[in-house]
Amino acid sequence: MPTTPSPLALAQGLIRCPSVTPEEGGALAYLAGLLAAAGFSVERPVFSAPGTPDVENLYARIGADGPCLLLAGHTDVVPPGEPALWRHDPFAGVVEGGELHGRGAVDMKGGIACLAAASLAFLAERGPAFGGSIAFLVTGDEEGPAVNGTVKLLAWARARGERFDHCILAEPTNPDALGDMIKIGRRGSLTATLTVLGAQGHVAYPHRAENPIPGLIRLAGALLAAPLDEGTAHFDASNLEFTTIDVGNPASNVIPAQARAALNIRFNDLWNPASLEAELRRRLDAAAGNAVRYRLDVQPTNAVAFLTQPDAFVDLVTAAIEAETGRRPVLSTTGGTSDARFIKEACPVIEFGLVGQTMHQVDERVAVADLDRLTAIFRRILNAYFPASPQPAERA
Repeated sequence: MPTTPSPLALAQGLIRCPSVTPEEGGALAYLAGLLAAAGFSVERPVFSAPGTPDVENLYARIGADGPCLLLAGHTDVVPPGEPALWRHDPFAGVVEGGELHGRGAVDMKGGIACLAAASLAFLAERGPAFGGSIAFLVTGDEEGPAVNGTVKLLAWARARGERFDHCILAEPTNPDALGDMIKIGRRGSLTATLTVLGAQGHVAYPHRAENPIPGLIRLAGALLAAPLDEGTAHFDASNLEFTTIDVGNPASNVIPAQARAALNIRFNDLWNPASLEAELRRRLDAAAGNAVRYRLDVQPTNAVAFLTQPDAFVDLVTAAIEAETGRRPVLSTTGGTSDARFIKEACPVIEFGLVGQTMHQVDERVAVADLDRLTAIFRRILNAYFPASPQPAERA
């Protein structure tokens, strides 16, 4: 069987490409070369939108028949911050003490490397006629605006007639140890600004002014007075958090004209953006009455709660993780948003990757042993998803 590159070597190759969003940095070119050499057809479409940077993406596929397993992720990374604060150059891919250091080691070049290493080893063993198709869908716009990345890449693939049966997104899902957690869904996210309108005036003459701050406190209290819900079988309760309160008043002897508060809600599958906005307005109207003048500005969102129902595919992934790690992963919907919110429109999607403790931090790093174990898990998944045809018995 041909020798295939190790996940460590692949992760180092990707980390050494400085692909800070929206720069491609050589990461997609590196991945494209590996996949093309293994027989994948590879394309790298670039998408644009007004007011956002152009973004390069990658789509690769081997096989024309179903089922098709989609392997997804991103090669863009967040900025490393001040390089002098790092133990090693954030784009050097240094191994020290059994750990690979570098920006993206966890989120998520390490995960991409494991998907690629597992796929290359699988194809080296089974050949191109393995009874289905494998596709890679990799963006350079996950850590950025997420406008010219996965959502457009999926639409591009759909227009070409590409269809997928299931997807693994290699986001870092494990809190403490490999095998802790599979993400089978995500909460939605809704951001809004609440503005209470007043009338500016001198604090010594309050009857000639209208202070908006008491009204803002009143309305904020109404939004927080009762829980939005109690959660569901697979989701925690929705939570509303005020993230900033601003008056913008530099003078201590002036009643301000307006007071604003920004809020974000992480919501479960009991809500959608429209029903959630309606509930906010219902609470605000009841609290405001005729005494408080306010405006609620809700930002458009593409982050809607979704759930991949536990089924045979989830069981297959769970069994592979448990067989390799000895842990039975929790099926979770916690955390922030990810590109799974777009992929779920194309096929059922689960997320499983590395331990996420150092993602986005200075000295981001991953255990080399975890790269090997995650690759072994992905190999088990591929073997189970595309079972080998039984060999005919030899004649006596």
